Amino acid sequence: MLIGRYKELAAASAAPAERRLERSSSYILLSRLESAPMSIGQLAQAFSLDASTVNRQTAVLLREGLAERIPDPEGGMARKLRITAEGLRRVGEERAYRLSGLATVLKDWTPAELASFAEGLAHFNASIER
Repeated sequence: MLIGRYKELAAASAAPAERRLERSSSYILLSRLESAPMSIGQLAQAFSLDASTVNRQTAVLLREGLAERIPDPEGGMARKLRITAEGLRRVGEERAYRLSGLATVLKDWTPAELASFAEGLAHFNASIER
C-alpha cells in the first residue's frame, strides 16, 4: 500500500507536461512489447488476462500511436502489435521517472540492504507468476 501511495504522491507532485503512462495498461503492455511484437492472445496469456480486456487496453495504445498492428513476422494468421518509436520514447521516460523515484527512496540504503530487498522482491515476483 505504501509503494502505491508513494507512486501516486510522486506523480501528483511531478506535474509533467504530458500525461503519464498508466501502470495497469500502457506501461506494462508497452514494456512487454519492447522485446518483440505480440498478438492480443499472447499478451493475454502473458498477463493471465482475458483477451477482451487486453483488446480494450491495446486499443488505447493504438489510438495514442504508442503501438501499431503489423502482420505476424513469423507468417502466422494473427496480426501482432509492435511498439512504435513514440511508444519507446514514452516507456523510456516513464522508466527513468520511476527509477529516479526509487533512487530517491533507496539512496540511504546499504549495499547489503539493497541486495536483500532485491532478493526478496525477485522471490515475491516469482511467487506471483507461479
